[in-house]
Amino acid sequence: MDLSRLFKPFQYKNLTLDNRFVMAPMTRAITANGIPTQLNTDYYTRRAVAGVGLILTEGTVINRPSSKNMKDIPNFYGKEALAGWKNIVDSVHAAGGKIAPQIWHVGNTPSGWEPPVPFESPDSMSIEDIEATIKAFAHAALDAKNLGFDAFEIHGAHGYLIDQFFWEGTNHRTDEYGGKTIKERSRFAVEVVKAMRAAVGPDMVIILRLSQWKQQDYTVKLAHTPQELEDWVLPLAEAGVDIFHGSQRRYWENEFEGSDLNFAGWLKKVTGQPSITVGSVGLSGDFMEFFGAGAGAGTTDLSELLRRYERGDFDLVAVGRSLLQDPEWVQKVKTGKFDELKAFEPASAAKLY
Repeated sequence: MDLSRLFKPFQYKNLTLDNRFVMAPMTRAITANGIPTQLNTDYYTRRAVAGVGLILTEGTVINRPSSKNMKDIPNFYGKEALAGWKNIVDSVHAAGGKIAPQIWHVGNTPSGWEPPVPFESPDSMSIEDIEATIKAFAHAALDAKNLGFDAFEIHGAHGYLIDQFFWEGTNHRTDEYGGKTIKERSRFAVEVVKAMRAAVGPDMVIILRLSQWKQQDYTVKLAHTPQELEDWVLPLAEAGVDIFHGSQRRYWENEFEGSDLNFAGWLKKVTGQPSITVGSVGLSGDFMEFFGAGAGAGTTDLSELLRRYERGDFDLVAVGRSLLQDPEWVQKVKTGKFDELKAFEPASAAKLY
């Protein structure tokens, strides 16, 4: 395999990356009551030193009373938390890396820990709640810009709040934020994107992570056809999304019958915007093995990834568990040290290294 093409620079608006590899956002929930510490700084800096093109942070929550479902998920608001993120940004930049926060609201996804107020969901939120949440997303975007982040990603996937608005299984509203079609139910997300774009101006890159599957139901499809996908994502592109991050559990699986494009491939085809593929890159096991169902055996066979990339299906490749286990994964792939790659171990999910 000639993987040199994956190590060509990427440039879009004000974002320039040394290569096409992205560290996927992975929830660690290892901060002191939401405040990033030196441990978090060191965790991200190791990946920057080892040549990751763009680091997407773990999900970090906006300033809403029930935006998180575990107390040690990092905050993206408040003086202390933002100071912690500033340290991370400066350290990653000093190491020659680029970094973007993933900005998040978990919605109604209980995990055993109770927030100070009940969880918000599309069905429970008042118009005032919706408006305040949109403002909180916009404020987080501005903070990301002011802290010196290179871009930011909105978490609109995996059954969390924005995705709960998309999904008819969790959005039963009868007002302007509900509806029978995915286009109608996308209004909340469109308004979030517009508000964030207005906050940061035209040049800062906005990434949006989307998925068909939900943690509540892995078989869900929001778009059953390419036409439904257009109805879903074109308004989001028009609202200001620059790069679409197409999350699927296995990147090599095709999204619609009659085509071998994966989810990221379809997002790029429909919108014309750059896309990121993700889903068990560098592994033979499924995404859900992150949670301990199995180790997710490592694989050095990236030929299918390369085939799809060279065809132009996507522009960037997000790597999750492989980079969690082995901070030097990108560097080892670049230098052909495949025999030194470390296979993912579920116990690593509880560590910050």
